[in-house]
Amino acid sequence: MDHPNHYEFLQISPNAEADTIHRVYRFLALRLHPDNPETGNADKFSQLKNAYDVLSDPKLRAEYDAKCANESGDPQPISETLDFMDSLEGELNRRLAVLAVLYIRRRAHPHTPEVSLFEVEKRMGFPRDYLEFTIWYLQRKGYITRADNAAFTLTAEGVDFVEAQRVSTPTLNRLLTNGAESTAADQVGVSHGSQPPHAPDSVQPDRRRLVDRRKRT
Repeated sequence: MDHPNHYEFLQISPNAEADTIHRVYRFLALRLHPDNPETGNADKFSQLKNAYDVLSDPKLRAEYDAKCANESGDPQPISETLDFMDSLEGELNRRLAVLAVLYIRRRAHPHTPEVSLFEVEKRMGFPRDYLEFTIWYLQRKGYITRADNAAFTLTAEGVDFVEAQRVSTPTLNRLLTNGAESTAADQVGVSHGSQPPHAPDSVQPDRRRLVDRRKRT
């Protein structure tokens, strides 16, 4: 994309409503305004103002969205090939998809393994509002971490889980070889034919660890 990605800068969905755009703008404006002695940033405030001017105007936003669509070479979102909506199985699929996206990024860019919330949402093709429980669970299990800027990173434990479960979990294997990998390939430079090494048996977790254990309560 030759022009700024306003949605990513604001960390909002391309489908965000006007009220959401206005609310996020007000929040960031207070933080980035040059008069703020602690977090003020003149350059970022200028970017914020530019993004808001475009996205808050229906006509300018429509033109911007059309230009983005014409320039976009993004592959098919994962949600178009994998069910994320079924109650329990859909939640499990969401967890596996997030892990696959972060694993591919970490393998390709070990020194910059972070993936923004916007990028996770875009690659999955699934609204962030429906990913809150998924993200919470993966964080609590220690598979991923989340920075203050909402960027996610796969942990060593997360790498162990992905590599150990790839053989025994067809959905995860498909995400790594076809789904999530094809979605991320152009941006993270991962070969579609690459196969990650498998973790030894001693670190292979039970697949049921990734399933919500609410049945026990």
